[in-house]
Amino acid sequence: MADSLDGNVLAAKSLARFGVTHMFGVVGIPVTSLANCAVQLGIRFIAFHNEQSAGYAASAYGYLTGLPGLLLTVSGPGCVHGLAGLSNAMINTWPMVMISGSCDQKDCGRGDFQELDQIEAAKPFSKFSVKAKDIKEIPNCVAKVLDHAVSGRPGGCYLDLPTDVLHQTISESEAENLLAEAEKGRILEETRVPPSSEIEKAVTLLRKAERPLIVFGKGAAYGRAEEELRKLVERTGIPFLPTPMGKGLVSDNHELAASAARSLAIGKCDVALVVGARLNWLLHFGESPKWDKDVKFILVDVCEEEIKLRKPHLGLVGDAKKVMEMINKEIKDDPFCLGKSHPWVEAVSKKVKDNVLRMEAQLAKDVVPFNFLTPMRIIRDAILGLGSPAPVVVSEGANTMDVGRSVLVQTEPRTRLDAGTWGTMGVGLGYCIAAAVANPDRLVVAVEGDSGFGFSAMEVETLVRYKLPVVVIVFNNGGVYGGDRRNPEEVTGPFKDDPAPTSFVPSAAYHTLIEAFGGKGYLVGTPDELKSALSESFSARKPAVINVIIDPFAGAESGRMQHKN
Repeated sequence: MADSLDGNVLAAKSLARFGVTHMFGVVGIPVTSLANCAVQLGIRFIAFHNEQSAGYAASAYGYLTGLPGLLLTVSGPGCVHGLAGLSNAMINTWPMVMISGSCDQKDCGRGDFQELDQIEAAKPFSKFSVKAKDIKEIPNCVAKVLDHAVSGRPGGCYLDLPTDVLHQTISESEAENLLAEAEKGRILEETRVPPSSEIEKAVTLLRKAERPLIVFGKGAAYGRAEEELRKLVERTGIPFLPTPMGKGLVSDNHELAASAARSLAIGKCDVALVVGARLNWLLHFGESPKWDKDVKFILVDVCEEEIKLRKPHLGLVGDAKKVMEMINKEIKDDPFCLGKSHPWVEAVSKKVKDNVLRMEAQLAKDVVPFNFLTPMRIIRDAILGLGSPAPVVVSEGANTMDVGRSVLVQTEPRTRLDAGTWGTMGVGLGYCIAAAVANPDRLVVAVEGDSGFGFSAMEVETLVRYKLPVVVIVFNNGGVYGGDRRNPEEVTGPFKDDPAPTSFVPSAAYHTLIEAFGGKGYLVGTPDELKSALSESFSARKPAVINVIIDPFAGAESGRMQHKN
């Protein structure tokens, strides 16, 4: 039938009709045709080497754009690989949809090619999972996963498309009717807002506090709450503390930024307004001894279950931006401001100044062979020198990420991507690609440990293939934490001559990897060499890898974030 179309075309039409503009993935049986159809309908498909990296890209795209990031995989192993990205989206509460092909329904349970019960496999890592069991169900299923991904607390969703469904056909007129019905039936969940009485209580707590603190995280960044947060900080004079991916919502250079006095700020505050950040391990669960045992938390979260779990003094369920608007309006009607001479503001400011001076004294030294601080300072200054729009910084690794969190400066919202809530290693290149696609006007700069880089290093070919403006800086210290750190008495047993579990090939030529695909590689070991490589690669805005040789004994074992400010 000349006017018929199959499940691949209908799935692609559904995605395009419902607003999808980008997809990430790895094609193969049975989804290659679906990817090709999507491209024909105006959806940009970014093809990866590995579903894991593609999934991380889709999750970060959801965070950066506020729209579901789409991952397309083949069945069985492809679906399993993709679960890394889907679970990352769920843990970080970012909107994402994974679509996987699956085996022919009539052959389920018979050992079909790449057979797996993918609905059950995805369930622990998804808000909502659905299988289109007939071609006529495709438009409605697509609409459902897209809507569930962004409703309430964002997260990952899964859509299963069996091979036989992709091969079924219907007429174009019937397809159009199905698309129209699915579109008409879309009902997005309305964002809740707290009652005005609760807003009044929050403002009263802040007003009466002797040592108030504003804490905000990537939930506030996702909610585009930056302008309202800046207004709140500047109207009230309350110091603020961002979580790592909350950095830049209000500039790190702001006079009320308390990051350099983190221990004092959280240890002494008596009221903490926490916006779009969970009281999990990143914030020491909101418990003593890191926090004062009597601190009163005002917790703003889109998820009521999260507030019930944390049991704050006051919980405000709602979108971060809307809640901040309500708080600002309440304060505007009866303003208050701590002022620079307020004892709490003075104490935080003094601690910030002392710690910054101490850190800058360390950063000012040109240490060669490189430690972590010297190249990080040079990178920081080069990034700040670019001005606005600021680059998106992707930070991955152990020591590299820890040092970068303290040294690198974020001045604009959503310009820092890191290992996130789960501490996920392997996100680097996927995040880079997502950031370049989502923010085409921004340069993307990855600052990676050599171990973190290794998880997704082959995707440098993807950077070159799509001509993405990404500069990957690899801190190469010869291994996880820095090569062989064992004591002599630990080097025993029948395999004692093997490299240590933490060791890589010393001084590996990572820069040559991208050169194999036509990108630009740099090998640097001195401040002048690094400055030159950064200047040239930042100006070119083309795919590049800068291989920074670090003293293998400069790092330390790193796990949970250690804040010593």
